[in-house]
Amino acid sequence: MLALRKNASRIIITAVMGALSIFFLIPFIWMISSAFKFENDVMRFPIQWIPESINVVYNFKAVWMGNVPFYLFYFNSIKVALSVTLITLVFSSMAAYAFTKLQFKGRDLVFLLLISYMIIPAQATLIPRFMMIRWMGLYDTHAALILMDMFSIYFTFLLRQFMMGVSNDFIEAAKIDGAGYFRIFWSIMLPLCRPVLATVAIIKFIWTWNDYQNPLIFLLDKKLYTIQLGMALFRDDYTNNYAIMMMASLSAIIPLLIVFVILQKQVINGIALGGVKG
Repeated sequence: MLALRKNASRIIITAVMGALSIFFLIPFIWMISSAFKFENDVMRFPIQWIPESINVVYNFKAVWMGNVPFYLFYFNSIKVALSVTLITLVFSSMAAYAFTKLQFKGRDLVFLLLISYMIIPAQATLIPRFMMIRWMGLYDTHAALILMDMFSIYFTFLLRQFMMGVSNDFIEAAKIDGAGYFRIFWSIMLPLCRPVLATVAIIKFIWTWNDYQNPLIFLLDKKLYTIQLGMALFRDDYTNNYAIMMMASLSAIIPLLIVFVILQKQVINGIALGGVKG
């Protein structure tokens, strides 16, 4: 009887979650449908989820071969997002390893001071960062965006918390075999931290890709614009053409979906591993 109740509750919860997921996916489905339509069919009611007439070729050409250099914004965003994500993974993982497995004087105090910086909102440091970037001669360059975003206290904290769960027996065994600090970090810690590294990569890539404030303030040359600023230009040129706007929006989220699909296995394995440990 108890097993039947558990099965019934699981079925109900699954059905409710499935209904909610469909509800949240409706805007995304509408965006995909509108990207393939003629403009006159976008606002037709009732909604034609599967368009009768497809205009995908014209919409695609308007986005990628029109007046706005969408391909250039795309390349700029990929360049900045990939650079920031890879550098963040390197620095944050090395810092987390040092704060977790290395012993040095003042380690906990330094980490506490580092964490305390998280209470300061990014907007409060905007003017000092602007002055620093101008002083360094990096204003209106992608290097400015990469430099400001490649250090992350939050991800250092996240990786440190995960590494604390890694047994020190692995490290002691490696030391006995003659491995140094870097060899232990590269050959032991990083492979064991793949799930959390994948999570960090997904979140950091999405945050950088969707960043609007920093490119808006630190970039002037339109040739350096990222995808978010490019979408603003599309909005100005195609204000009343929702079909082209939806095609541009759909194109803008494709890299995010690709990153998630590639790394989702590691994330799911990390969640499963955490559940087993718990």
